[in-house]
Amino acid sequence: MRMFAAVAVLFTLSNMVAAQPPAGSQPAPTDRTKASHFSAAALAEALAKLPADRPASSVRVFSLAPYNVNVERRLPQPQGASTHEAQAELFYVVDGSATMLTGGKLVGETRNGTNLSGKSIEGGTAQKFGKGDFLIVPSGVAHQFVDVQSPVVVMSMYLPDAK
Repeated sequence: MRMFAAVAVLFTLSNMVAAQPPAGSQPAPTDRTKASHFSAAALAEALAKLPADRPASSVRVFSLAPYNVNVERRLPQPQGASTHEAQAELFYVVDGSATMLTGGKLVGETRNGTNLSGKSIEGGTAQKFGKGDFLIVPSGVAHQFVDVQSPVVVMSMYLPDAK
């Protein structure tokens, strides 16, 4: 059921980006009795303000505990690797293409709570992806964007493990 809800959110977000409704939306729900809206124009404006010198940066689109939805821009620069011990990560590719390396072992691992990061992954499996694709990385699985040839824009959503 949780996965169905996450996929429904992804389809809604992808339609919002494609339809480009009017600007003036709020990024975080403030009234839990109605739907929130983040326009394509607001997203484009926020993405344009992201730093041009960082391999990965993101814009928060929605927060509704325990879910956070971000849109990330990945540049053709070396990307770090990560593992989320308590959350799966669901991606929808808005634009661009690259390869995601999953599995294996983090190299140069550091810890921040239940999140681990590293410089790269030793071993793992490569999966090419492109615009319109979905990727899901289970909790506890190392992942890294590699072979980014041009900017890639992905929507990401963390899915907490079932308790």
